[in-house]
Amino acid sequence: MIGYLYMLTAAFLWGLIGPVSRLAFAHGLTPMEVAFWRAVFGGVLFGAHALLIGRIRIARRDLPIVLGFGLVGVALFYASFQFAVQAGGGAMAAVLLYTAPAWVALLSWIFIREPMGAHKLAALLLTLLGVAGVSLQGGEVRIHPAGIIWGLVSGFTYALYYLFGKIYLQRYETPTLFAYAMPVGALSLLPFTPLHRPGPVAWGAVAFLTICSTYLAYLIYYAGLRRLEATRAAIVATLEPVVAMVTSYLIWGERFGPLGDLGAALVILGVIWMVQAPTARVPTPSAEPTPPPPQPEEPQGEGR
Repeated sequence: MIGYLYMLTAAFLWGLIGPVSRLAFAHGLTPMEVAFWRAVFGGVLFGAHALLIGRIRIARRDLPIVLGFGLVGVALFYASFQFAVQAGGGAMAAVLLYTAPAWVALLSWIFIREPMGAHKLAALLLTLLGVAGVSLQGGEVRIHPAGIIWGLVSGFTYALYYLFGKIYLQRYETPTLFAYAMPVGALSLLPFTPLHRPGPVAWGAVAFLTICSTYLAYLIYYAGLRRLEATRAAIVATLEPVVAMVTSYLIWGERFGPLGDLGAALVILGVIWMVQAPTARVPTPSAEPTPPPPQPEEPQGEGR
């Protein structure tokens, strides 16, 4: 039971990213600033954690991929999600983020040769139909092409966590990886970030996003993943877009029309169907045919 509680807590914290980000926007921060400060302060927290547990070193051969992940998995992912929230609202951004399992299925089929059977194709179709419903709906949630595009980009970059985790989250602790990836993400965002002096409410929103929806959510997620099968953990994590939709409605009055509600339900159903697909045994890829670093690490799953 404790594993389910961990996963529910992580999903709840992630579901608050959209509504809390809108609070930061309303008090003077831009989407790029929110993404930038989240990466900066997240890097500080993960770096301090890695130093505390004595796991700060990464093998030289792994550095290019880990740093590249900071560019795409942190900088582009954080920025695209914030732009999706600004353009389409927290609820729609969260729903489009959960196109990630469809991207995962496609990328896994292309790059690591995981089978693409009828089950996965059905889940992919459900997800795409759901995205179409959200994109074409009426209601009080404003629809803008930029919101849809950025939402799909965030889903794609979120999906890259899966391929990255297949190799590196089995070699290193989570704080170790993000102690390197977060600063790279922050430095990549800096040239595009207009820095302002927002008030205490905006900084409070950033602090919440950094401490609760980034640092704690990642650690809680991995604690739950160590106690649950990956399939069960992924199903529980689908609570995130539901939390985002409910919270966005309560705080900001965001309300989908009937087609949007149906589309959101199809996206979530597609995710559940996807993670319940029968899995075939495939070899776990490695970055090089050399053994991992000498320090044994506890296996971990994908992260947000």
